[in-house]
Parts: sequence; structure tokens; C-alpha cells
Amino acid sequence: MTQSQHIMIVDDEAPAREMVGDYLKMHGFTVTLCDGGKSLRTAIDGSMPDLVVLDLNMPEEDGLSIIRDLKSRINVPVIMLTATASPIDRVVGLELGADDYVAKPCELRELMARIRSVLRRSTPVKAVETAPAKSDKDQLVRFGTKWLDLEAQALRDDEGNEHPLTASEFGLLKVFAANPKRVLSRERLLELANARDAEAFDRAVDLRIMRIRRKIEPDPTKPAVIRTIRGGGYLFSPAGEKA
Repeated sequence: MTQSQHIMIVDDEAPAREMVGDYLKMHGFTVTLCDGGKSLRTAIDGSMPDLVVLDLNMPEEDGLSIIRDLKSRINVPVIMLTATASPIDRVVGLELGADDYVAKPCELRELMARIRSVLRRSTPVKAVETAPAKSDKDQLVRFGTKWLDLEAQALRDDEGNEHPLTASEFGLLKVFAANPKRVLSRERLLELANARDAEAFDRAVDLRIMRIRRKIEPDPTKPAVIRTIRGGGYLFSPAGEKA
């Protein structure tokens, strides 16, 4: 864990964001505090963060809208803070590309653990920007219409164009790359990808697989590269053989 990693805290309640910010600074992070989506975008224009901690329940612009906008423009890890007891917002947030969530009021040590876990699974934005376009062949894995570059943690097409990939999506693809032609249950996928299991996460795995299929399958409506095995889980078929 380096001490220069930059975390942006987005919360409309000043005491909450300052408390989280002070705790992260104590642990060596660089911290920027934002009171909403507008200030977050201004801050990102000035300095790219390594991770964003985002409150979902804000009056001017809700967190889900911010996640949607953020993920359409940059590939930065996002941890949601949510006070709602319902898993619906969490599931929608995960579908939009968020990497994890913590319930409010949050235990600061738990939030720190989530942040460190997500940062371990993700590539800092600065590293992505400076990553070489080519890697050794053993670092490239074919997934349908794309190539997964394990070293750069990037998904590219045959022309070398990079396609956005969240840290959690990369985690799943990396697990599939290491376990070709093996049926992996949702629980096993979560375990191998170092993701946490929670009430919404079985559903989150399905949503992430759906997003991945849209990026790699020749025909996402008839998946042949990452196949669903009824009652078993998922199977990565490198050659794309149909069931």
C-alpha cells in the first residue's frame, strides 16, 4: 500500500465526509472532499483519483446518477455508501459499475478494509495511462471478440482499442482465464476474485457477467465464451464452443 494513493470522498453532509477524510489521512492517503457531483467533476478535472467513496443519498444529484456519469467517462473504482436497508440501490449501483458498498453509518475500519481490497483488485489510473500497448503473449488471453491483457489489466479489441473494464469485471475475467473449461459456482467466483459475499452479491455476479458478455461475446444473446451451466455456475470456453 503506497501512501500517495488519492481518495475522493463525496457526501453532502460535512461532518460525515470530514470524519472519513480525517481517518483516511491518518492512514496515509491523499484525500479530496466533495459535497456533490458538481464538485466531484471539478476535482477530477484537476486530479485523477485512485478511488471514489460516494454517498448514494444526496439531495441535488443522487449517487446512482453520479456513478452512471462517472463510469461513462473514466474507469475509476467506486465504493458506495448507502443508508437504505433495501438492496435495490446497491444492486443497481453494482450494475452501473460500482465495485463495492458499505452501509451507513459505516464502521471506519470496515470502510478502510473495503478501500484496500478494491485498490488491490484495481489498477491505479496513472498506471493504466502509462501501461504499454503490447505485452508478452502469455499475458494476453482471448475472450471472444477481445483480448484481456493481464499485465495492464485492460480489455482490447483486435485493433488495439481499449474497452472500459471495472476492477470487479477484471477480477472475474482473471479468474476465468486461470480456470478455462471449469465450471465455477458464483460462490467460488467470488472467493477466487477476492470479492466479498453479501445478500446482493449473487445477483451482482450475474449482472457483471451480463456486462462482460456485452463486451466480449460475438452474440451476447447466445453466449458461447462464458456459458451458464444450469445448477452449476459459469464456464469459460476459450474456443467459444456452444453447449
